[in-house]
Amino acid sequence: MKTFKLLALFITAAFSVTSVKAQTADEIISKHVEAIGGLDKWKSITSMIQTGTMTAQGAQLEVVATVLHGKGSRQDITVMGMNNYMILTQTEGWRYFPVQGQQAPEAITADDVKDGQDGLDIAGALVDYKAKGHSAEYLGKEDVDGTECHKIKITLKSGKSQTYFIDPSNFYILKSISVTKSNGQEAELTSSYSNYQKLPEGVVVPMNIGIPFAPGMTFEFVVTKVELNKPIDESIFKVTK
Repeated sequence: MKTFKLLALFITAAFSVTSVKAQTADEIISKHVEAIGGLDKWKSITSMIQTGTMTAQGAQLEVVATVLHGKGSRQDITVMGMNNYMILTQTEGWRYFPVQGQQAPEAITADDVKDGQDGLDIAGALVDYKAKGHSAEYLGKEDVDGTECHKIKITLKSGKSQTYFIDPSNFYILKSISVTKSNGQEAELTSSYSNYQKLPEGVVVPMNIGIPFAPGMTFEFVVTKVELNKPIDESIFKVTK
């Protein structure tokens, strides 16, 4: 009988720990969403255009990143007067980099299209994560450049995982790690976020973004202008040359 009581106590304790972790993750995510403007404001955003610059291998690139929520994204990158672009929709994607000698747009693989779909979510995975079919797990704290951040792992509905490092002083994301797959190979890509600013629409966004170009290689995107809810002509997600 004593053995059964001990077992019952162990099971109860185990469930309690799980419950606390789930509640902690949910609370942290809730505070993060409030810190960046709140659920209602983010759900009202249908499009985002970010304009800025990026430095790569000593060259300054002019960048315009456009996202139409749930439908398509396009990154236009001007280098030495040449326009390069990457396009992604729900079903297709293309890349065209004449600066690298590319003669015509090339379709990306079906796996890359599937892997990039979370990029069509303007608000990001944490905003309204349960309604999107994602799950969250609290992984304790971890140092990010001297800040002990809350570490939250999100498993997307697709099965892909993302880990976010959230500053407990303001509940902004300082870093994220995504597990991505390309050409059958998995890789961890790390992004960084800083210089958060509140826009007239009431949402808060980072103006400095460390964008992973490849494992171990990150470029900084310095955003100079953000436009929200501007009408987007869906023809920009069609292949052009």
